[in-house]
Amino acid sequence: MLLFVSTLLKIGFVLAILLGIAPVLVWVERRQSSMMQDRVGPVRAGIPLPATLADIIRGPLAWGAKAVAYGGLAFAVLALLGGLYFWATLGLSGVSESGMTSGVYFGLAVLGVAIAAFHFAASWVVKHAVDSRNELTLFGLLHPAVDSLKMFWKEDFVPPRADKFLFHIAPIIALIPALATYAVIPFGPDLHWGPEGEPFKWLFSVVPEGAALAGETIPLQVANINVGILFVFAVAGTGIVGAAIAGYSSDNKYALLGGLRAASQMVSYEVTLGLTLVGCFMIYGTLLLDEMVVWQQEHVWGFLVQPLALILFFFASIAEMKRVPFDAPEGESEIVAGYFLEYSGFKFGMFMTGEFLEHLVSSSLIVTLFFGGYDVPLLHSDGFHLGDWLGFDILLPHIAVIAISIVVFLLKMGVFVFLQIQVRWTLPRFRYDQIMQLCWKIILPLSLANILVTGVLILAIG
Repeated sequence: MLLFVSTLLKIGFVLAILLGIAPVLVWVERRQSSMMQDRVGPVRAGIPLPATLADIIRGPLAWGAKAVAYGGLAFAVLALLGGLYFWATLGLSGVSESGMTSGVYFGLAVLGVAIAAFHFAASWVVKHAVDSRNELTLFGLLHPAVDSLKMFWKEDFVPPRADKFLFHIAPIIALIPALATYAVIPFGPDLHWGPEGEPFKWLFSVVPEGAALAGETIPLQVANINVGILFVFAVAGTGIVGAAIAGYSSDNKYALLGGLRAASQMVSYEVTLGLTLVGCFMIYGTLLLDEMVVWQQEHVWGFLVQPLALILFFFASIAEMKRVPFDAPEGESEIVAGYFLEYSGFKFGMFMTGEFLEHLVSSSLIVTLFFGGYDVPLLHSDGFHLGDWLGFDILLPHIAVIAISIVVFLLKMGVFVFLQIQVRWTLPRFRYDQIMQLCWKIILPLSLANILVTGVLILAIG
């Protein structure tokens, strides 16, 4: 029963992350397009408010959030002073008569800082969520939200001579792989559940490094299957079929050209995408993503041992997603809109959502393979080990360690999503022949050379 419930919760968490961030990416892209191409930005969409209500939002609500933030800072200072007192009198591992330790106080100080930071950000957001026109714009976030609702009601146009079955199933084939591939990505360390009768025993306790604990251990990964990352390549490859079928079934020559471009480009970069990571597999000695993270925790992060693989995988993944500068299958200046030209309403939204979800999946893979995944430097299962740096450690309960690891993983993922968005608005579109030459004449030979050099170094070092 616990396994079933935990799996449902993990699936819900992953879907909340993917489907929650995708609209934000739409907002980011539209803001950038309004700046780069002089278009109307998403901030033009707003809900008119009475002047009195707008003044209340900008005034008392914002100041209330700021007051809570200052309270969090005061709480953090008091907790820090308490931690220093216990550290000076009892040592970090000492326990007072009340059962409190200096590590607990330091943890409360971190919590107070987090509360203060959140409410300072909230006060700024509330203050600027209403513009000078007294319209609630939420920085333009209402625009993608309204667009999502609008897609449900727009006409679902189907070309008269299209293949109806293939036309309807193509968006599903394009969207599902983007969701399914995230199932094998670990987004946090193992969660230790207490023994029967004490289910929350370990959550609020300090878990020693390498200790054997009674009870269930729940990996923060939807599915830990033995083929590991090969599952990602196998499932992601089916997205090629969705784009090709969409172009073929639309009964439109422009859509057919886009489908042919998408199929050839994605098949080509699917080959190089796998070869760029072979060097990582040789060093990590496994195909399981969770074990790759463990290897990086015990040694160094992957980008230090495979820097060329990181660069090649980054650009190959952008090409696999068909994003600028590799968006020849969607080139509006040549083939109007490419393989999804005849799609409208929610089917068009499924294609777009799939592309933005691919951003998150590829960024998560980069973080997992090259930047330690959920690993946080100096953070262990029992807290921060700062003895070599500051002369003391900070003990944290198990649930705090889990939360910090998940948040750091999401922040790392956000950095690479931001980089991919910047690439889109920095480089112009490549010609189709340039895209193919980059794949077969540059990335593929460099990937093979990286495999050769990695193998030689492994044999030389032993």
